[in-house]
Amino acid sequence: MQPLLIVRDALCRIGRQRVLKIAEFSIEQGQHWCLFGPNGAGKSLLGKLIAGKRIESGNYVHYIAGFNPDRDIHSVSFEEQQRLWQRDNRLDISEYSANAQDIGTRVEDLVRSARPGEQQEQGRLQELLNTLDLGAVADQGIRFLSSGQIRKVLLARALYSQRQGAPQLLILDDPLESIDKDSQQRIRQCIQRYLLDGFSSLQFCRRAADILPGVTHLAVMDNLQIKIQGSIAEITASEEFTRQLAVQPVLPEKIPPGPAGTSAVMSNDEPLIRLEQVNASYGDLPVLSDINWCMKASHHVLIEGPNGCGKSTLLSLIDGENHKGYGQAVYLFGRRKGSGETVWDVKAQFGIVSNELHNKYVKGWRVLDVVVSGFYDSVGLYDDSGAAEWDIAKQWMAALGITELARNYYHEISFGQQRLVLLARAMVKHPRILILDEPCVGLDDYHRTLILQMLDLIAAQSPTRIVYVSHVVGEQPGCINQRLSFVRSEKGGYTLAQSAL
Repeated sequence: MQPLLIVRDALCRIGRQRVLKIAEFSIEQGQHWCLFGPNGAGKSLLGKLIAGKRIESGNYVHYIAGFNPDRDIHSVSFEEQQRLWQRDNRLDISEYSANAQDIGTRVEDLVRSARPGEQQEQGRLQELLNTLDLGAVADQGIRFLSSGQIRKVLLARALYSQRQGAPQLLILDDPLESIDKDSQQRIRQCIQRYLLDGFSSLQFCRRAADILPGVTHLAVMDNLQIKIQGSIAEITASEEFTRQLAVQPVLPEKIPPGPAGTSAVMSNDEPLIRLEQVNASYGDLPVLSDINWCMKASHHVLIEGPNGCGKSTLLSLIDGENHKGYGQAVYLFGRRKGSGETVWDVKAQFGIVSNELHNKYVKGWRVLDVVVSGFYDSVGLYDDSGAAEWDIAKQWMAALGITELARNYYHEISFGQQRLVLLARAMVKHPRILILDEPCVGLDDYHRTLILQMLDLIAAQSPTRIVYVSHVVGEQPGCINQRLSFVRSEKGGYTLAQSAL
């Protein structure tokens, strides 16, 4: 087969000191490649180079005649999610509309945009939406969807773009991340079904368990280079692949200290969070119905449920972000929400790691500034901080193995590295409750193990209590002793089932 594209003698600089070096890498028509490697290995950067998103692309990437990367390469990634979220938020005109609503970009319209100016295939469009369980949200704006739902929308858009006989490339950046178990199966089946003859794919993968069926070739990356490449059978049997899987993290004996006054231990019977018959809806659409939950100081909580069930909405009701929590029976640390405290009083009690927070940080912030901003619950650093705060921030970065990133710009490091930065940011003040909304999204096995073991240290060595959201069965810290499961409500939306572990 003729190569769809060839990358040769490529050099791409990241910041001032790091350089991606690719001697040669090619994708033939009909091949399905996986770039495998840890966080920061260079997978996403190589993908941007291939997609023509780097200034250097024209010098190092050579495409087959008639191939247009802007038209013929389609990406499903967290970076694309962030771009779409930021665009819709920037264009939001809800405060100027009569009903204070702006739906933004509809799901169906985003999928249709893959074929601008072309004849639309309504039957194929509906088949894709139904296969990926998106039919019920086709008329909703993407800003109202969960992270997992948006990933399915991006996949539907990419697959809808296919044109029979035209050379095209689908780039999948960990497509199963942030996806519930049922949706993962749907995505696997959908990708296998819709990849046409001559259509090629390139998957970025951090975990061996997530390599998609149908992958024909594998390239192992580390330290911004391709270490080995070839057929999947050959590479998975190689020493380089085995070596990457065997690396294990080394944890500190003790977690870094918090600011003065954060060591108080609460009674195990004291309720930290109490919700009684709480409801939430968006317009006429019920999301949460009759929510009852009591989290005591002895609890570390696991929250689980399918994509779009309202997990993020539940968290926003208690951490100060969602106004729907006011006027209802929401009690935080023994006090009813809205009884005189400010939103900043509420935020001071919580540390947050979430997709929403991840999306708020854009260009311009150094990594160390992002970590220190956790003392002020701000996006970026605007206050005068003292030497003690900078020292604590550096200690948390050292504990998570990201000290060398301190002077890097946040937007220049990998998605997984950004996740570790947000955990350091959340913990610098030793919050009373640490909320982790899918904290292992975008992390390789090494860093997932590091995160989960660090959370157990935090639970054992500090008064911080943990609320952990996950789609992955068995992916939770060992300290978890309470489970909240979302189940369908007869009134519409979801309610909670609460159990001990």
